[in-house]
Amino acid sequence: MHKSQTYSVDTSVFFNVEDFHQQLQNCDQPIPIFKRALDKLRENMDRQFNAGTDIRQMIYGRSQILDIILTAAWQLFDWPDSDEASLIAVGGYGRGELHPHSDIDLLILLDNIKPEQYQQSISDFLTFLWDIKLDVGSSVRSIEDCFEQAKIDISIATNLIESRTITGSEQRRQQMYRRITSEEAWSAKDFLHGKLKEQKLRHKRTNNTEYNLEPNIKNSPGGLRDIHTIGWVAKRYFATHSIDDLVNHGFISATELTLINQGLHYLWRIRYALHMISKKREDRLLLDHQRTLAAIFGFKDQKGKLAVEQFMSEYYCIAMQMTGFNELLLQYFEESLNPNQLNTISKLNNRFQLNNNYIEAAYDQVFKHYPFALMEIFVLLAQNRQIAGVRASTIRLIREHWHLIDADFRSDIRNISLFMELLRQQDGVSTELKRMIRYGILGRYLPEFGKIIGQMQHDLFHIYTVDAHTVKVISKCRLFRHPEHQEQFPIAHRLVNQLPKIELLYIAALYHDIAKGRGGDHSELGTVDVIRFCKIHRLGKWDTQLIAWLVRNHLLMSMTAQRKDISDPEIIQAFAEHVTDVTHLDYLYVLTVADINATNNTLWNNWRASLMRQLYDETKLALKRGLEHSPNKSDLIEQVQHEALEALANTTIDTLAVTQLWDSLGDEYFIHESAKNIAWHTKAIIDREDQEKTLVLIKKTTLRLYEGASEVFIYTKNVDKSFAVTVATMDELSLSIQDARIYQTENDFSFNSYTILTQENKSIPDNQQTINKIKRTIIRKLSSPEKYSAIIRRRVSRQMKLFSIPSRVKFSTDSSQHYTLVEIISPDRPGLLAVIGDVFATHNIIVCKAKISIVGERVVDLFFITDCAGDLVEDPEFIHLLQTEICKQLDQHVSSTLQ
Repeated sequence: MHKSQTYSVDTSVFFNVEDFHQQLQNCDQPIPIFKRALDKLRENMDRQFNAGTDIRQMIYGRSQILDIILTAAWQLFDWPDSDEASLIAVGGYGRGELHPHSDIDLLILLDNIKPEQYQQSISDFLTFLWDIKLDVGSSVRSIEDCFEQAKIDISIATNLIESRTITGSEQRRQQMYRRITSEEAWSAKDFLHGKLKEQKLRHKRTNNTEYNLEPNIKNSPGGLRDIHTIGWVAKRYFATHSIDDLVNHGFISATELTLINQGLHYLWRIRYALHMISKKREDRLLLDHQRTLAAIFGFKDQKGKLAVEQFMSEYYCIAMQMTGFNELLLQYFEESLNPNQLNTISKLNNRFQLNNNYIEAAYDQVFKHYPFALMEIFVLLAQNRQIAGVRASTIRLIREHWHLIDADFRSDIRNISLFMELLRQQDGVSTELKRMIRYGILGRYLPEFGKIIGQMQHDLFHIYTVDAHTVKVISKCRLFRHPEHQEQFPIAHRLVNQLPKIELLYIAALYHDIAKGRGGDHSELGTVDVIRFCKIHRLGKWDTQLIAWLVRNHLLMSMTAQRKDISDPEIIQAFAEHVTDVTHLDYLYVLTVADINATNNTLWNNWRASLMRQLYDETKLALKRGLEHSPNKSDLIEQVQHEALEALANTTIDTLAVTQLWDSLGDEYFIHESAKNIAWHTKAIIDREDQEKTLVLIKKTTLRLYEGASEVFIYTKNVDKSFAVTVATMDELSLSIQDARIYQTENDFSFNSYTILTQENKSIPDNQQTINKIKRTIIRKLSSPEKYSAIIRRRVSRQMKLFSIPSRVKFSTDSSQHYTLVEIISPDRPGLLAVIGDVFATHNIIVCKAKISIVGERVVDLFFITDCAGDLVEDPEFIHLLQTEICKQLDQHVSSTLQ
């Protein structure tokens, strides 16, 4: 008997059975009656769901009502020798569970005698079901067919194990069931291993995490399939009717069963709501639906936490809990399937031993007698990487002793020492921290960490929950040590292997985002938390100060590299003064690179790698030179010109022409450009045949494999809207501008240096045909600037369309007082820079430099501008006009991409 048949459902609130049968009597056209009945059923059920009706009533009730409707449909047709044909519900419907748009899986089970005599009736019956708009999956088999198919396909075997007779011979179904669950078809052991393999592949397709940005509530880890898998294996092994029966077999406790059922019913509610709002079979928690679901589930925005973030956090925590039960019970099944296996026991210490290479408590009272063993087990696992895992019985004991982790536990020197010992291990730190989260230990030992478990941020930038991201940062720090990562992360690889105390880096990583979701500055709030941690864990004054500094400044290096002009010696000097010494710089560099790589798979690219290297190298030089020796700009200009001349010495270039060209440029060019680039630009400009024609040069910024971008240098006569034309052309060519530097000359030309990535976040390929096409296109567009269009049309992803925040524009003056800074934050859309460039050109604004950053669904662009006379833009009324116009044009552009 299935659980749905033992659970009492009052179907009358959903469906009037008597009225349905009465309408069918003496009816020549049954299809409209069936369709109206199904529509009415859906309406009634949706209304009851919104009214808060118990989800079990909904899921079991729909299944029971479908039994009635299908039986009535079956009886409309002529079934010769009707005792020989049965209509069987299989799969989820066979379990008696049905969501609004679930597949209705049916088996027409026949005796082996003359199946062809049923062909017409079967065809008419199935056509009728399609006509009344039932989404049916059907198969027609004899008992022997079922056996043969089940034997070769575990999915078919699983589907048939969950079967119920809707109409026809129950005895025939039982015969089929005995046949497919025989040792001849699938032994219990083979069935378990088959389902484990199937689950492993399913989890791999959903990134092996509960924490996907858009999780599949059916197939992701911790989803409904993980609960179903427990039930399937239990049915095959114990011949149980539901997971509830495992209590009687001693596999789970009544408390665990309650938690599993609560998780199951919670996932049911989400799935029902998903089907209801999407009006189709949709099991993905798409960003489109998450906000709607948060409202349906009663969440409200709070300070520091959106309603949708609260809803998703609840989902992630339930999913993680279901993953834990799935792991526990499947391991129990595996252990119990080998009762006669000779166990190899080896003692680790008085509290733990290895049982067939799985660690287990030496006896059931270990954690009660030695509470510190709750911490010790993870240290042992990190120290002995050959251990395959934790025995299911010990996982349960850990869960049963959560209550021992209290204030006294946290202040016990043994637990403090063990946790610090874990952080100092050569291997296994991130693995064991993940295990501590999964077993519920880390969130109890560090309550502040417990608050971020399952916490998500509703954007496209942070694709992991805060706790998953945190552990990923530590994992990245550890990966940097390995030789195979040396080429991609050369500086991080060198530094992480020479940091004086690696555990200080891990503590900073553990706490860098600990205060997310509280409101306020999470860096400052996290600093307070980590100082408390350091005090409890007996860290020295210098160690504590370093860790606190890292947490407070964990965004400093990435923000400086991406948002400031790090070719400016003054920027480097200011950053070096903040860092104070090379040790702080080394720790901060590794933490920053790990943080970027653990935030988003697309965030780290070759250009960001180059920026981080440049900032690290320049800052290290400044620190070694001494902070009291700030660079003199005149000396820097003289030095870079000297190096550029040396680079040109072996050419036939006219030195007088060089002097004349350089004299036409201001100091900014020589401060911000390298000697190598200056020589490259100079030679090409002087050597060109047509002195009036636009010159375009393209090269890679570095030959390092995992660093750099492409530099597109344009030397052109000053024309109206040249910046707007250039950025529109780059967008048209599917090139993404990362950085721009524009220098005006006294002879009415401009030096335009753009740092470019392709849409694949790589430099322009070494393909002369591609390079020539880019050059020709830029030259052609700049020769007719009046013909350019700022409107770039390109497909925008479904996810991007959801985040249409109003554009924001902020004006300020840069530290050098040479430029007005314009910070623009807007949804990321194709052609955005072209729209901004067009507004600037319309109002005679000169763009001197630009820093372009894409942060998930948003762009954060920084422009260094002057008016057409080269002066600061300071008039308040004009600034307000520009702000209004930029926001208006950008928001209109964004709106056009949503259509």
